[in-house]
Amino acid sequence: MAKKLSAGILLWRRRGDAIEVFLVHPGGPFWAKKDAGAWSIPKGEFGAGEDPQAAALREFEEETGFSVAGELVPLKPIRQPSGKTVHAFAVEGDCNAENIRSNRFAMEWPPRSGQQREFPEVDRAGWFGLSEARRKMLRGQAGFLDELSEMLALRAGE
Repeated sequence: MAKKLSAGILLWRRRGDAIEVFLVHPGGPFWAKKDAGAWSIPKGEFGAGEDPQAAALREFEEETGFSVAGELVPLKPIRQPSGKTVHAFAVEGDCNAENIRSNRFAMEWPPRSGQQREFPEVDRAGWFGLSEARRKMLRGQAGFLDELSEMLALRAGE
C-alpha cells in the first residue's frame, strides 16, 4: 500500500505584535458540528514523484480560491496519527478569509440513501492567533505552529 502524502501552506501574518495563521475548516456532514481540533492548514494529497511545493500551491488555491506569493519556507514534514505525511510550507501573506471559494466533492448523503450530494471541501476559513490556532487545528499539525514560532523568534533575534 502506497503511503499517503499531503502538502499545504501555513499562511501567516503580523497583526501588531501578534502572529496570526490562516486555517480552514473541512466541509461536509462529518465535520459540520466539529470545531476544536477540526481545522487545518489548506492542504491536499499528492502523488509520488510530484513536487510537494507545487502540490501545496495547487491545493491552497483549490481549497481557498486564493494564490500565494512570496518565499515559501519548507517546514519539517509531520506524520499525522492517520499515517499520512504532511509537507508544509510557511509563507507570510494575507487574504480575506470570508471570501474563500473552495472546490467541491460528491458523496452519498444521508448514508445508504443512494442520493449523491455535493459539499465544499472547505466550508469556512479564519485567522487565528497561535494559541487559539493550536486549540482549533488538528492535533497532528500542531508541530507546524511550533516550527513557525521558532523560525520567527530566530528571525527577530537576527
